[in-house]
Amino acid sequence: MKRYAHVLVKSAVLGLALAWSGWATAMSAAEIDAGVQATLQSFYAQHQGNRELTDKAAGVLVFPHVTKAGVGVGGLHGEGALLVKGKIVKHFEVSGASVGATLGVAEHSEVILFMTNEARDKFQRSKGWTIGADAGVAVASRGAGVEYDVATLRRPVLSFVLDKQGLMGDLSLAGLKITPIAS
Repeated sequence: MKRYAHVLVKSAVLGLALAWSGWATAMSAAEIDAGVQATLQSFYAQHQGNRELTDKAAGVLVFPHVTKAGVGVGGLHGEGALLVKGKIVKHFEVSGASVGATLGVAEHSEVILFMTNEARDKFQRSKGWTIGADAGVAVASRGAGVEYDVATLRRPVLSFVLDKQGLMGDLSLAGLKITPIAS
């Protein structure tokens, strides 16, 4: 009976975390777009090659504010936009859940570069794209003033996770689900 109660409590907390991730701060399209532009400007300022990488990308997916919160069980949520040739073509949300050493609230930004038309098209065709399951995403782990790993730059999808201090390293994005926001 104790075991059943323990599982029930964990399930309830997980459910709350997932629910939170779905209704945390829904932003307007204009707010998302302004955040996307500000995040890109910050991204360009952090490394001399970031603008060049972005210019070469077939698509750029930007999540200006991704919030992760929890106590033991956590939820993650953010809203952003896909740019193709510098123009916003669609809005998306990212969400996820975690169980483990989660305590508190943290916020970061994500910039995902689709370096090939095929990778971008696969993303756009999906109804829900899961990082790690649908594509081999390379998470860049070097910051300003340091050259990125050449092997990483050859991948079809590059992901950059930024916090207020700059590029964050060694952050797993596996399991995050990205879905279109209904217009």
